[in-house]
This record gives sequence, C-alpha cells and structure tokens, in this order.
Amino acid sequence: MDLLLTHGYFLHEDEAEKRIMKPYPTLGILSISAYLKAHALSAQVFDTTFKRKSDFQTFINTNRPTIVGIYSNLMTKMNVLEQIQYCKAQRCKVVVGGPDVPEYAEAYIQYGADVAVIGEGEETMRELVPALYTGSSLGSIAGIVYRRDDGNIIRTSPRPLIQDLDSIPLPDREAIDMDTYVSTWRIHHGMGSVSLICARGCPFTCTWCSRSIYGETHRRRSAKNVVDEIEYLLQRYTPDMLWFADDVFTIHHRWFHDFYDEMKRRNIRIPFECISRADRLNEEILQKMSELGAFRIWYGSESGSQRILDAMQRKVTVEEIQSTTTVAQKYGIQIGLFVMLGYPGEHLSDIDETTDHLKQTNADTFLTTVAYPIKGTEFYKEVSGRISEPAAWASGTDRNLQFSGRYSDRFYWFANRYLVNEVKQHKLRQNGHKDFMKIASSFAKAKLARLGMELTKTQRS
Repeated sequence: MDLLLTHGYFLHEDEAEKRIMKPYPTLGILSISAYLKAHALSAQVFDTTFKRKSDFQTFINTNRPTIVGIYSNLMTKMNVLEQIQYCKAQRCKVVVGGPDVPEYAEAYIQYGADVAVIGEGEETMRELVPALYTGSSLGSIAGIVYRRDDGNIIRTSPRPLIQDLDSIPLPDREAIDMDTYVSTWRIHHGMGSVSLICARGCPFTCTWCSRSIYGETHRRRSAKNVVDEIEYLLQRYTPDMLWFADDVFTIHHRWFHDFYDEMKRRNIRIPFECISRADRLNEEILQKMSELGAFRIWYGSESGSQRILDAMQRKVTVEEIQSTTTVAQKYGIQIGLFVMLGYPGEHLSDIDETTDHLKQTNADTFLTTVAYPIKGTEFYKEVSGRISEPAAWASGTDRNLQFSGRYSDRFYWFANRYLVNEVKQHKLRQNGHKDFMKIASSFAKAKLARLGMELTKTQRS
C-alpha cells in the first residue's frame, strides 16, 4: 500500500462522544482522497470513527503503508500523537494536517512527523505524495513544513487557496462505511444524518476563532454543485436529515436564494440543521429555510453582555440575537445558541446579563463552553503574557491553557449550572409548572459569588 489517509477520532474510546453519539466522517480527508484519485494517485482511507486504537495498529502492522496522512484537531491531537509514534515505529512516512497543525507544525515535526501540511491539503498532497515516493527534494512544494537532510526544519512559502471549489470532486464517501454513520444516527436519534460542506472559510473577526486553514477568506461552491451533491446523497444513502457543516450557512444571501431556487426546481425538501449568524438571517431567508426543511439553526450568542460581545469583535448585538430567534421560531425553526463563559474581562454582572438574555431570547436549547485561547487567534495574543507555564506540548492541547486573571474551573462549573437552572426555572414558570429549580439555582449563584470574591482577593494581593 502506498498512501493511507486517517484521523484520530476513535468514538468508542471517548466517553463524552459515546454519550452524544452524533458522528460525522472527516470530510477533509475524504476530499483529499477524491482529489488524489482524480489525479491518478491511489489512496486508501482508514476511518477510525468506529474502530479502536488496536484496530489501527493491527492495520498498520499488516499493510505497512509507505505514507500515512493523519488529520489532527484539538479534539483528536492526543490520539494523533500516538498514531505518529506507532507509524514511525513501523517505518512509515508520516504527514500531518488539519487545524491544530499550522501553529504547531514544528512541534509535530520534532515529535516524529516527516511533513506538516499548512492550509488546504488537496493540491499540496498531489505534489507531496509523488515526491515522498521518489525521495525528491521537498523545498519547492508550497504549504509544508519538513525537516531537511541537514536537520533544519523548513517552512516553505504559503500555498494559494483553491478558488474554484466546484473543481474539487465530491468527498470520497465510498472509501468508508457511510451506512454505519447513518444507522448510528438513526438508532440513537431517530433520524439518519449525512453531512456536507458548501463553502470554505469565514471572513468574520471573532477574536477566539481559529482560521488556521483558510484564513479570513470565504469561497463558495455553486448552488447547482451543492444541490447535485444533495441529490446524490439522498439517492445513495437515503438519510432522514442533512447537516450543513459550513461556518455560516447563510452568509451570502444571493447564493442562498440561488440555492433555494435550485432546490425548489428539483422538488427537494429534506429536514436539515446548520450554523449561521443572527445578523445573516432575516425573515425572507428564514421563511425560505423553513420551506426547504430547516428544523434547527445554531448561532453564537456567546454572551448577553454587549460589552463582552464587542470585546470579542462579534459584530452582532444582543437585540439581533433575540429578534432573529423570535422570527425563526415563528416559522417553526428551533434555535440553538452557543454561549461562551470566561472571556477576558467578564464579571459576575456579565453572567447575570447572559442569564437574563437567555431567558428573554427563549431559545430552544443552548450549549456552553469556557473560553480557551487557541494559538494564532487574537484572543491568544491578548492573554499570551498571562498564560501559565504550560506543560510539555505533547501532554495536552490549547484547551488546557490557563491564564491569570480568570476565575477557577470550579467557578465556571457553577456558572454553567446557574445558567442552566435559571433558564429551566424560567421555562417552567412560563408553562405554568411549579418552580422546582429555585433552590439549585440559588445555591449555584451563592457559590459563584463566593468563588468570585476569592479571585478578587487574589488580584488585590
């Protein structure tokens, strides 16, 4: 075997993911696989989602691929590092890529990878794979980091992004067991789901968001090309719903209207969910989304404090989030909000504003996370002088980075419980039920106040 493409998800060895059970394939490596095959280069995919680490090791030991390309992100990095070491022990050449790689490319090389791909992988891998087969010089290949024969680690010039996304073949889903993905969704959630991507990149400037692959760009496939894929997916895999994995599905209104017209022309309607932004949705867009089958839209609320939203450079207002949610629900579309706690400068009063905002917005659901600085982002730059001495790079991810001036993890645990209990309490009262959450909510708020005072004392000292 010449080239193997893989990743480090290993669903059944991740307790948190096993509780969620909403797996989707890694479309990036499937896109690279399709691209290479279209250019007469062979590739095989080892999809780790439903496998165990021992399965991967057995496969590598049995097949001894010449080159192993591994996709890495914050969630899978620790597994990927194990995969790198095992593959190198079997004398495979290892190429790493994905969103965690660009800012830490040299570290991946020092850990054992032969090449790190920076940015989009299709064109880079098309040039890189033959060069690795033949042992040719890598210095002329744009978009990589590698160790030269003299031991120096070299970063080549950036590779231009692919402008015509329609020129990229559809992801090579035939290389993996898509039926298991669909059936897993159907078993655990009652609806089999398939994912697709209509665009690459996001031009917005949210300070905490990484743009390590595409930068601040936005490129779209044509509406016809996307609907061609949808038609194929419906015929081939018969899913009950779709997940549009774009950063902002409705960012380009003219494109969306073209997409709507193409779906209507072909008489396609299927339930779907997606991510967007409150300021890129209006009544006309929401009505058309509902007609096409949209049942849930996710977008970032992040905070109910306009001061914190502005510090994040979100370029959206609390009022826009609330009003957009009302209009979406008018058309029968559920709204899920992303909420971020712990952004620098956030105080107890901001958390109270967020709580009040969630009650007023009355979204169908919300998910919380605690802010962490991803290297390369504006957020990281802002707190870089206050980041605690990190452990060894190979022992954790950017999710583990701590910086001074923030509250404790325990504080944010109670902050999350306070938000959840307050919103539940509010919904119970709205629906005429007894207030079962008041004691839990009051306890969480008291703990927040106490833990908040501990930080204030520490800062004064």
